[in-house]
Parts: sequence; structure tokens; C-alpha cells
Amino acid sequence: MDEFVRAVEATIFASSEPLTIEEIQGYSGDGDVEAALATLAEIYTGRGIELVERGGRWHFQTAPDLAHLLRRTREEPRRLSRAATETLAIVAYHEPVSRAEIEAIRGVQISKGTLDVLMEAGWVRTAGRREGPGRPLLYATTQEFLTHFGLGSRKDLPGIDDLKAAGLLDPLDQGVFEALEQLQLESEEEDD
Repeated sequence: MDEFVRAVEATIFASSEPLTIEEIQGYSGDGDVEAALATLAEIYTGRGIELVERGGRWHFQTAPDLAHLLRRTREEPRRLSRAATETLAIVAYHEPVSRAEIEAIRGVQISKGTLDVLMEAGWVRTAGRREGPGRPLLYATTQEFLTHFGLGSRKDLPGIDDLKAAGLLDPLDQGVFEALEQLQLESEEEDD
């Protein structure tokens, strides 16, 4: 293993947070970071820790099949209300989205607490303001959302056909996703 690959490995290992290629380059110096990452990913494949990329950021994580060995206390799974789950799905599939757009898709008003819960969990963040009357706040998902759900990017979110095939949509959920798809199509038409 050459010195640059070792420098990239040390940089990622010592970091408390996942790093972008540019951040890795800033610490490890001149060299082909992508080639070094490919080399390291190959070296760590099948080992106790793995080098993974989530949302354009790289970090080491425990191999998923060994994670249970490291848990000392049982983590209580975070239970989201139906409203919070629907809101999170709308934000994930249609970001950036305003509160009014979320309410239009769901067909009911959402309490401020619903967005607060998602922001407290670190899965949703404010993403600026929409140019227009009232300049409403826009919401988007975070890097923590991608990491928590094991997604490399938003493109890895399952489509409606995938959710139907897995039996994860009941008729009510299907209506929400169909409304979301229709809104997305209308938005794309406006952009053209």
C-alpha cells in the first residue's frame, strides 16, 4: 500500500464525521483520492469494518453482520407517528418542499411539532426560503437521514412500484404517494 493510500486511510479513520472527497484531499495532500478510496474499499471488503460512501461522504463503519456484537444496551427504536412518517416521506421524495405543499399532498394540516420531531431526529432541515409571496420556509432531508436509512443518495429511495411489490403500501399510503407523484410531474412541467 503506498503512502498516499495510507494517508487517506488515516484521514478517514481519524475523522469523527464522514468526509467528502474534497475534505479528504485537503487533509491527505495531492493524489488520486478516488483511486485510493477504491483501493481501501477493496481492502476492507468482508472485514470487520468497511469503507462506505453515503451521500458523497466516506467513513468507516462496522460490518452490518457484526453490528449486533457491539451493542451493549438495547436501543429503543424511534417510533414516528403516522403524520411524521408521511411528512418525512413527502420531504424525502419532493425536497425542497414547503409546509403548505406538505399539507396539500397529505390533505390535512400538520402541527409544527411534526416537523420539529423530524428536525430533532436530524432527518429534516430547513433549506432556505421559496421566492414568492410570503417567502415560505423550505424543508429537505439531511445527511443523517441518508446514513440512518442506509442510502447513498435520494436516488436510492424506493419507487412506488418497489413499495407496492414489498406490500408496504396500504390504500391510504398509495393515495399519498400518487398525489406526490402527480405534484412532482406538475413541478417538472412548470420547469420545462
